[in-house]
Amino acid sequence: MKQDVTAFIKKHNLLFEDATVMLGVSGGPDSMALLQYFYSIRDSWNLNIIVLFVDHQLRGEEGRRERDYVQEQCELRDIQFVGTSLDVQAYKNENHVGTQLAAREVRYQFFAEQMVEHEADFLALGHHGDDQIETMLMSLARSGDSSSFSGIPVQRPFSRGFIIRPFLCVTKKDIEDYCVTHAIVPKIDPSNKETTYTRNYYRKYVVPKLKEKNENLHMTIQHLSESLGEDEFFLRQEAKKMVELVVTFHENEKKVTFYEGEFKSYSTALQRRAYHLILNYLYDDLPKNLSYLHEENFFNILGGNGTIEIDFPHELKVQKSYQKITLFFREKASQDTSFHYEIGIPGEISLPNASTLKVTYIENREKESEEELMIPVEHVVLPLHIRTRKPGDRMSWRGLNGSKKIKDIFIDEKIPLAARNSWPLVVDDAGKILWLIGLKKGHFPLSKSSSKMIKLMYLTNE
Repeated sequence: MKQDVTAFIKKHNLLFEDATVMLGVSGGPDSMALLQYFYSIRDSWNLNIIVLFVDHQLRGEEGRRERDYVQEQCELRDIQFVGTSLDVQAYKNENHVGTQLAAREVRYQFFAEQMVEHEADFLALGHHGDDQIETMLMSLARSGDSSSFSGIPVQRPFSRGFIIRPFLCVTKKDIEDYCVTHAIVPKIDPSNKETTYTRNYYRKYVVPKLKEKNENLHMTIQHLSESLGEDEFFLRQEAKKMVELVVTFHENEKKVTFYEGEFKSYSTALQRRAYHLILNYLYDDLPKNLSYLHEENFFNILGGNGTIEIDFPHELKVQKSYQKITLFFREKASQDTSFHYEIGIPGEISLPNASTLKVTYIENREKESEEELMIPVEHVVLPLHIRTRKPGDRMSWRGLNGSKKIKDIFIDEKIPLAARNSWPLVVDDAGKILWLIGLKKGHFPLSKSSSKMIKLMYLTNE
């Protein structure tokens, strides 16, 4: 197996000598084999190897035992070990995502941080050829888009370097045999045997049947994945050129326009990819209920006559007026949620969202929390006000060159459209925005003449 993996690495230029390589190791057979493989080539490539371990706090004492095991194996090989414990359940609850996705997101965030801290060139992961087969089959079952079949990439940019997957050329059995040969006794995660997870169902029932017809299926699928990936990269580059020529992205608003004739003058393959590039621009995160049916509807209106409007998820409208196509967001009609209150000092204001703003004078600046703001009195024109946004509102803060529209701050911070019109901000009597609560604070440096501070405290109902 070592020869096959090394040949695969050289074929795809996955490593260079003297590199710092981080290994994602869980204690299972794939990652323990990865650890042993890189240990075996460390001297010949002059590699600096660092092992990363993540306890997701999902399996209690078992997870802690696996951490101890991996650390012990690293010590035996004189390899640096960095372990951490991450609260996946809390992240899952906060972000309303599934357990597996939550675990992946916190894990990769940790990986990215460690690559920066240790100035690493590569992050090596233990995905193998059977993983590639499962990924491609799952894509085939749930998607009608050919660009989804490029599979797991052998290499991709990540953090300050690259993720590499040198085991995509070998099977699960190859890895298990390699562990036996090197007397590695891996830890087995019992969840890998549960067929409630889609991937495990393919692993247990589908892939073995296909391998009966082609024992080298993993190499066939890997070749297919690489070929499709190369084709897709070329088509996307061409689609980007097309978009730059025919599509107008309106500055400072999520709106796109183009003319039907110009758009349709390109091949269907490029039109489809241009469509996806447009959606990636308009949506901060693609909605889960965005499907191939929306794509069909989009291309249907390109061939229609007159004025047509169709709805996409999250209030995105696709409108055709003669030959002009416009994609834009329209806010739902709703009751007025704006407000405006003058603030007395000392004083306390109860807001429509059941939160409270308390204001008082203090003599010296204190260390402020996220829910507090301290302002020297000479920086404001009294009285203060708390209100919702108005057209043209702008503010500045420390480190910003000039000022920025409140509207653009909401977009940057991914604040839902429905929340923007009721978001509280504090201004002085001259209209200067002092605090976009929860998002941005103005910069108010102390001066020699500073004699008194205004302290604002925003208290939520949580």
